[in-house]
Amino acid sequence: MSDPSSIDEILDFAIESEQAAVDLYLRIAAAARNPAIEKVFKDFANEERGHKIKLEKVKTGKQILSLRKKPVMDLKISDYTADEELQPDADYQSVLIFAMKREKAAFKLYTDLAGKTDDSSLRDLLLGLAQEEAKHKLRFEIEYDDHILTDN
Repeated sequence: MSDPSSIDEILDFAIESEQAAVDLYLRIAAAARNPAIEKVFKDFANEERGHKIKLEKVKTGKQILSLRKKPVMDLKISDYTADEELQPDADYQSVLIFAMKREKAAFKLYTDLAGKTDDSSLRDLLLGLAQEEAKHKLRFEIEYDDHILTDN
């Protein structure tokens, strides 16, 4: 989709993006050789699935997306790591870098889309989605800090 502009187009785009994240994290979990890594990515897949369900309810009018205005801390670890292509035999460090970069890109996408609309409720929805992606990025950064930087 090029530039979604209507609320329905943006919600459809967000729903598709969340499903893509579910699929990605389940593939990473399935390929993991370490049960702890598998669990981390299954948990993230479940969170993304929850976002998708919430967005579907917003689209059908069954739920209003509640927003938290509290800023999310950014450790900026992904700012100082090289871009990673996710290889089938990727190690945990590479998977975490890939996931951090993916969440950062999702945050930027939702923030950019919010800046392109004059509809305040749509802007709030997009900024709320950006906030969710920032929280995921932070969790990956904490995982990276705890298990990669600490070990080195």
